[in-house]
Order: sequence, then structure tokens, then C-alpha cells
Amino acid sequence: MRALLPLLLIAWLAGCAASPPGAPVERRLAATPEATLREAMALLMERGYVIRHADIDLGRLDAVLARMPGYGIALRVSPGVEGGSRIEALATRGGRALPPDLLAPWLADLEARLRPSP
Repeated sequence: MRALLPLLLIAWLAGCAASPPGAPVERRLAATPEATLREAMALLMERGYVIRHADIDLGRLDAVLARMPGYGIALRVSPGVEGGSRIEALATRGGRALPPDLLAPWLADLEARLRPSP
């Protein structure tokens, strides 16, 4: 009986461990990585996100929603194979990955803002 209690405690605590993040949404854009990251930062701030970390040289941006429910977005931007840029975006809430389709409207707005004007 004494050995059972520690095993149950370990099993219960194992359920509290953070699960690995889900797969990020990936898009390819015609704009340069720097322009993509700057525009993404501006769009996030317009929507009420606070930029916690942004590094253009590393192509990273992490932001959190300034109000409840505490969503976070992590972006990684790198040069594309055929020019332009490749963006990976991951939405989280409470450290857990959210479904990728939640980022679709935001990514569509980002693409529209980066599209060259006619």
C-alpha cells in the first residue's frame, strides 16, 4: 500500500505536465521577412496585443492579448526559398496550442496588408 501512494501521486502529477505545442500554421508571402515581421507587429498591436519580444534579425515575434482570455501568438519569419518570406504562426492560450484555423483570419489580413497595391 505504501508503494501505491507514491505511484498514484506521480501519475497524477504527470497529467499536469505541459503538452508539447501543436504544429504552427505556415504561409509563404511575397514581402521580405523584415517587412512581414514589421507589418505583423503593427497588425497585432492594432488588435490589442502586447509585443513581449520582437527580434527582426532572428525573425521572431511573441505577443499576448492585453485583455482576457490571455491568448498568445508566436511568429517565426524566415526568408523564402524563391524570395519573399515564410511565416510560421502558433496561437496559444494558457501555454496550450489552439486550433490552427483560429489564425486564418489574422493571416488573411496580414497577407492583404502585404500585397502590393495595384
